[in-house]
Amino acid sequence: MSYDVIVIGSGPGGYAAAIRCAQLGLRTAVVERAELGGTCLNWGCIPTKALLKSAEVYRYASHAAEYGVDVAPETVRADLPAMVARSRAVAEQMSRGIDFLLKKNGVEILVGRGSLTEVPHTVEVTAEDGAAVRYEAQHIILATGARPRELPSIPVDGKRVITSRQALTLTELPQSMAVIGSGAIGAEFATFFSTLGTRVTIVEYAPNLAPLEDEEISKLLERSFRKAKIAVMTATEVKGVKATETGCEVFVAGKKGEQVLEAEVVLSAVGIAANIEQIGLEQAGVRVDRGKVPVDEHYRTSAEGVYAIGDLIPTPALAHVATAEAIHCAEFIAGRRPEPVDYGVIPSCIYTTPEVASVGLTEAQAAAQGHALRIGRFPYTASGKATAAGNRDGMVKLVFDAETDKLLGAHLFGLNVTEMVAEPTLGMMLGASAEDLVRTIHAHPTMSEGLMEAAAAAQGEAIHL
Repeated sequence: MSYDVIVIGSGPGGYAAAIRCAQLGLRTAVVERAELGGTCLNWGCIPTKALLKSAEVYRYASHAAEYGVDVAPETVRADLPAMVARSRAVAEQMSRGIDFLLKKNGVEILVGRGSLTEVPHTVEVTAEDGAAVRYEAQHIILATGARPRELPSIPVDGKRVITSRQALTLTELPQSMAVIGSGAIGAEFATFFSTLGTRVTIVEYAPNLAPLEDEEISKLLERSFRKAKIAVMTATEVKGVKATETGCEVFVAGKKGEQVLEAEVVLSAVGIAANIEQIGLEQAGVRVDRGKVPVDEHYRTSAEGVYAIGDLIPTPALAHVATAEAIHCAEFIAGRRPEPVDYGVIPSCIYTTPEVASVGLTEAQAAAQGHALRIGRFPYTASGKATAAGNRDGMVKLVFDAETDKLLGAHLFGLNVTEMVAEPTLGMMLGASAEDLVRTIHAHPTMSEGLMEAAAAAQGEAIHL
């Protein structure tokens, strides 16, 4: 059987590529060996957010008296198995939604492990029972995603030393946990387990938590973690982890020299590794460089007719980036002339409490590029909506070019900022200035007023500061 396009992998990049190809009139199939929706939907973004929502409800219930609600504190209990069950149900519901969307758009689903072959324009799909069928396609899109990265010094056993995959399905709440790595995965799980009562220590090799974020925001995140009684160790290297009968010993070296931390469970959150194995890259002549597949601006690999998107390639490993790449790739295959993805305007979100969101250049990056800067800041303590919500820990920080007035970056910390970051992202896409943001009327009271106020602060015109 032959198709115009076969997509290997059904994550945010894979299913978006398949649906867009089908919308453009191409006969399309998607190959998936596990759950539709890939890691993000089933074992990453979505179930993690479901757990974090449960933790938020628990936190509000525990502090109900602060909002004038009479709830006996002794009746508030975190039911981890129930939270996990809800999280899994949310993921399954979303996976069924992807199945519906694929079928609605006429995309055929081929169940099994997909791989390239030595024959050009051919994909072999191997079922669970070992039966293999070959399909032809003029274009093949690789969207096989990634998995948690494992380091030799942190041997994962799935019980004492776990990755995010096992963290999503724990049935008993650990008394203590060491989280290694403070990117989105590590920071979010640190928030979740700490909220439920686990004693959490987060260990980060870089000088600051969430090291890709603006340093000022990173320091606010560290302060909030310490306020939540999460122990923070930055500029600290993990030398090794040893599982014992009762837990783990974590050997670290940092500002205070070498130490041994004890924790019931260790969560390794040290990044991801692209799924480049067993998909026939070598047989098909697809070049690999440092664990990633190099591509051009249209996501063409070194093999004719083979494309790659998402975590497989050396671009930001984010679901929304994979989706943008997927749509570009599909439209290019269909003969359109899509604009290249602008990697300078990619929003990033961390769903801690408070949240972190950013887009564009950090203050340090903008200065290093030679921009003369104007910085606008607006603290949540001056926000009526944040005060009413009882969440005054936060700040909006905007970075502008002092000469052109153009917005170069936005860095947000606080309640709802992952929803607010879309405005500066759109602003940067359209070349917005500080003046544009100041003159845009924002509804009151809202958290998003902070963007207008921060822009006004950069011009020395803030009303509420």
